[in-house]
Amino acid sequence: MTSSERRLVFSEAVHDRAVGYRGDAESLHQLWTHPQTRVLMVSRGRVLVDPVTAEPLWRPATGAPPGEQYLLGVDEAGHARFAVSLTADATADATAEPSKGLRELAATVGASESGWLCHAVALANWHATHTHCPRCGSPTEVSAAGAERRCPEDDSTHFPRVDPAVIVLVTDAQSRALLGRQEVWPDGRFSTLAGFVEPGETAEQAVRREVAEESGVVVDEVRLMATQPWPFPSSLMIGASAVAAGSQDPRPDGVELSEVRWFAREELAQSVASGAVAVPGRVSISRWLIDGWFGGDLPDDGAGWR
Repeated sequence: MTSSERRLVFSEAVHDRAVGYRGDAESLHQLWTHPQTRVLMVSRGRVLVDPVTAEPLWRPATGAPPGEQYLLGVDEAGHARFAVSLTADATADATAEPSKGLRELAATVGASESGWLCHAVALANWHATHTHCPRCGSPTEVSAAGAERRCPEDDSTHFPRVDPAVIVLVTDAQSRALLGRQEVWPDGRFSTLAGFVEPGETAEQAVRREVAEESGVVVDEVRLMATQPWPFPSSLMIGASAVAAGSQDPRPDGVELSEVRWFAREELAQSVASGAVAVPGRVSISRWLIDGWFGGDLPDDGAGWR
């Protein structure tokens, strides 16, 4: 199975983010009031869906509930798309309408739709946690159609933050894959190793450090494979592969991981088929890396557990 045959959710489609409109108040007003403009409602990291079809609910902008408005861009037909992060009152009113989490939706919608949803949820998550100025503590305001926040007191501008994290599929000379599990996970749940990139560190350095810290395995031949936006709440996952330097027995650090072990392909397939081991769902880059190493579909339903 090649990388082109595997779906990497949130990373497939690129929509026009219409950057040129962000600082033009009149153009933004025209976009918002256009009859073909559509708005997605986001509430506490969840997307409102149609009560009949359970698909993401894109409404006309007219009559949209109150909340912060973020321009997502324009679609292939040239029509604007916005997200509205619902206020507390609007959220209470919206409880009568069903909603779904991004992971659940991403498993069923197409590539283009998943890109819009990821953008909307990521923006809403950032705005919700950056309501005050880090310099003076004053409340901040949405600026540049949602691409910034501005402090009216000291006139400072603040931009959405993205936290880079590495996630790596380590193999050894026998082509086995190194997977680990955290203590808080139910028995049998295994995933690839991962961790945040630290200040002053490259992604490759982070891979070597995280693998050594969590498993005691020293790796070389680090190769960056792909990246995936992961707005839970604000990460960019940097997928990598690495090869263990010689024969090594992994040892869990007891903090991040409670168990870490090598899996041969046939062993992992049998364990997944029997239910003894659960692997991440196909929404995550972790599963994308595992599938690439495995060379096909593991015998599960693909839903996974994260």
